[in-house]
Amino acid sequence: MRTFYPELEPYDRGNLEVGDGQTIYWETSGNPQGKPAVYLHGGPGGTSTPNQRRVFDPELYRIILLDQRGTGRSTPHASEPHADLAANTTWHLVSDLEKLREHLGIDRWQVFGGSWGSALALAYAQTHPDRVTELVLRGIFTLRESELFWFYEGPAGQLFPEVWSQFVAQVPDAVPGGYRAAYHERLFNPDPAVHTPAGVAWATWEASAITLLPRPDVVATFAEPKHAVAFARIENHYFQNQGWFEDRQLLRDAHMLRDIPTVIVQGRYDVCTPPVTAWELSRELPDAQFTIVPDAGHAFDEPGILSALIEATDRFAQVTR
Repeated sequence: MRTFYPELEPYDRGNLEVGDGQTIYWETSGNPQGKPAVYLHGGPGGTSTPNQRRVFDPELYRIILLDQRGTGRSTPHASEPHADLAANTTWHLVSDLEKLREHLGIDRWQVFGGSWGSALALAYAQTHPDRVTELVLRGIFTLRESELFWFYEGPAGQLFPEVWSQFVAQVPDAVPGGYRAAYHERLFNPDPAVHTPAGVAWATWEASAITLLPRPDVVATFAEPKHAVAFARIENHYFQNQGWFEDRQLLRDAHMLRDIPTVIVQGRYDVCTPPVTAWELSRELPDAQFTIVPDAGHAFDEPGILSALIEATDRFAQVTR
């Protein structure tokens, strides 16, 4: 079973101005002359992490990581009391990726995305198919209302009732179907005494459900207040707007990607993004390699998922299109 490549440090990094008063952090590692690949982190509202570099062979890949608008080392940060996310949408992020590709002098690149990163990867590839050599997708998420209702309005809470009870305790007057809207009011209240506990509760709920077995270290990382507020605000903002997609848009338009070699990796017991969406995407992309890992949840570093992802990047490293 494959595991992470050795730790490595970036050989270049920077902050790219992308308009709307926004800058995005980016970094490159591995082989400067290698095959370009961009890793799209999850959330929306997650960040780039050192382990994301390690799913690519550093001798063969030019590895690009970034922090999407409002998170990580990008500015302005969404945790600021009066954060304005009006210029933070899926289509802003798609535009940012094109600006970054051009800034780095890359003609075409492999696009790797998990969870929200899979949605952004699909949106980017459907907008710019000629710029994508391959797609590596994990934990498929398309922001359909059925997916959002499952995880944020009650059904998934039946599997984690003790954590779900803490989530709903922040919005005691809300009912199923109204939790996201109730959280929106609290998360975007400028008072830290209101938005901080809401952000921590939102992030803790997600972190508690993304691994097959409990991972207190993951929960603690998600629940760090500054990260939690930015993460929760951006997610809630996107989910309140269904990602600025028409329902089923990413699945409906997946046929546009049939000429792009694609790998889809999905954990069988993924509570955050249940396997039905990955299966439906595989039906739209019949030539894609579709792997369901039988003993995994959602997180990309669970052994079976990680092994399948690295097998995919290793195979694609040998392909020049």
